[in-house]
Amino acid sequence: MARIAGVDLPKRKRIEVGLTYIYGIGRTTSRKILAEANIDPETKTDDLSESEINSIRKLIDTRYKVEGELRTEVSMNIKRLMDLGAYRGLRHRKSLPVRGQRTSTNARTRKGPRRSAVKKKGAARKK
Repeated sequence: MARIAGVDLPKRKRIEVGLTYIYGIGRTTSRKILAEANIDPETKTDDLSESEINSIRKLIDTRYKVEGELRTEVSMNIKRLMDLGAYRGLRHRKSLPVRGQRTSTNARTRKGPRRSAVKKKGAARKK
């Protein structure tokens, strides 16, 4: 099993798809890495030799920010927006959509499940 950037790549998948399991690498970046390393994208992850794995690992380490380093950079960017008091930072702080989506309906992923209003039993009675 190939292990690159602290991630175990899945067996029996094409290496082009397998590399996308690393945070920060998508299909396009995966294709670029494989083109530079002269590896066929159709190769299965089990069939890679040690030298091929090492060349991929070396390319990723030198040229790309992935996994923990990228996650910390993203979280620091969000924290910076929040500290500045920027509009986007306020939206992050309130866990609301940041990029202009509507919130009167939808936005359930960001806002979480609906909270129903609590009704008191004897408050609305007339005498």
